[in-house]
Amino acid sequence: MKALVYDGPGRRSWTDRPDPEILAPTDAIVRIDAVTICGTDLHILKGDVPEVERGRILGHEAVGTVVRTGDAVASVKPGDRVLVSCISACGRCEYCRRGSYGQCLGGGGWILGHLVDGVQAEFARVPFADTSVYLLPPSVSDEAALLLADILPTSYEVGVLNGRLRPGDVVAIVGAGPIGLAAITGARLYSPSSIIVIDKEPARLAAAKAAGADVTVQPSEAETAVREASGGLGADVALEAVGVPETFELCAELVRPGGRVANIGVHGKPATLHLERLWIRNVTITTGLVDTSSTPMLLRMLAAGHLDVSRMVTHRFGLQEMDEAYDVFAHPQDSGALKVALFRE
Repeated sequence: MKALVYDGPGRRSWTDRPDPEILAPTDAIVRIDAVTICGTDLHILKGDVPEVERGRILGHEAVGTVVRTGDAVASVKPGDRVLVSCISACGRCEYCRRGSYGQCLGGGGWILGHLVDGVQAEFARVPFADTSVYLLPPSVSDEAALLLADILPTSYEVGVLNGRLRPGDVVAIVGAGPIGLAAITGARLYSPSSIIVIDKEPARLAAAKAAGADVTVQPSEAETAVREASGGLGADVALEAVGVPETFELCAELVRPGGRVANIGVHGKPATLHLERLWIRNVTITTGLVDTSSTPMLLRMLAAGHLDVSRMVTHRFGLQEMDEAYDVFAHPQDSGALKVALFRE
């Protein structure tokens, strides 16, 4: 089969790899019908995630068709159309029993495209299939379902839920990429009084406005916009949706006393934490890896037509065009790309 392989920092290749095999009775082999590229994959290619070994097949967001299952798999069978979650869960350890699947102690967590081969390939082995894939209703398209593999549950759980967003809140979202747009969708479920989105790219700000942002501004205008929306107090919740020091530090500047900063982005470098200013303002800072415990609920809402994800995918490719898709996704300032999707032809 063909697969996208990490060859070390700055290097990747769409190349031949052996077809995956069942290695444990809880595994499923899935034919990949649709897949997407995550900002985390770009972090890996930069060398920001040293746990990823050379030769690893990347990718952790896919929709596919089950072709084989191990003897212990009971919830899916060959021919089933499934969402492959970015998080795998053994279902038995202490953290899985709490619903904290991202911290799984039994061999799960974020492993696809990280610690084991991922899904940017023609076929993939999915460990713990009973607790790591979701049957898809016919009414949900492959493209829409892809957004539930990672970015929607990530922005909802790590951003909206960790940020304890409440009705009437002033919300500042720093970053209008796919995670930032998904954060707008999640935030709107809680009826905030104002959603202010900050980004450098005009095309992304336009996408944020179309997705439901009330105000869109450049970073230099962020403090003024937040103060105007909040009566001078600052944001109740600031969501970091990029993963670089400057955006985290901007969130810490925008939040009001007693407010919350929820970091969603994947960071590869240290950021300065100004505790000398934050402690006296009662600011709460949260970080986190998604658990995907919200995926079943989000899938029900998507099937019922209560989540609009139609604007998030901006570029579409055939699966064999993986290299071109990476180039487009890595240069959004040139292409206007938000989320790219690749489909089996």
